[in-house]
Amino acid sequence: MAIIVGYVPTSEGMAALDSAIEEARLRDQRLVVVNSSRGEALVDKRFASHEQWDSVEDRLAGSGVEHELKQLVEGKDAADQILTLAHEINAELIVIGLRRRSAVGKLLMGSQAQTILLQAECPVLAVKP
Repeated sequence: MAIIVGYVPTSEGMAALDSAIEEARLRDQRLVVVNSSRGEALVDKRFASHEQWDSVEDRLAGSGVEHELKQLVEGKDAADQILTLAHEINAELIVIGLRRRSAVGKLLMGSQAQTILLQAECPVLAVKP
C-alpha cells in the first residue's frame, strides 16, 4: 500500500506535498507523487518543470520517506490519472491541495478535487496552504 499525492507547482501543491510527507511518516508508507498533464505539458502551468520536479525530489530525499515520482502525460484528466493509479496500487490515502474560494466559488469545488473526493475508493485528505 502507499499514499498518493497530487502535486502541482503552486502553494496548494506544496501544502499537499508537505501533508503527504507527514502522513507517509506517520503511517510508515511509501509516497507516490503524481504530476500530470492532459498532453499540453509545454503550456500547462500545473505540469512541473524539470527544476520544479528536481526540487520535489530533493525535498523528498531529505525527508527520509520512501517515495516514487510520476509525471504522467496520458490525455486524461489529473483526477482520472490519480484515481486509476490509486486503484492499481491499492492506495491507503490520497492527498490533494485545495485553493481558497470566494463565497460563490465555495458552492463549486474545483472539478479535479471534486472528482477525486467523490470517486476515490480510499480516504482523501484535502489541505489548504
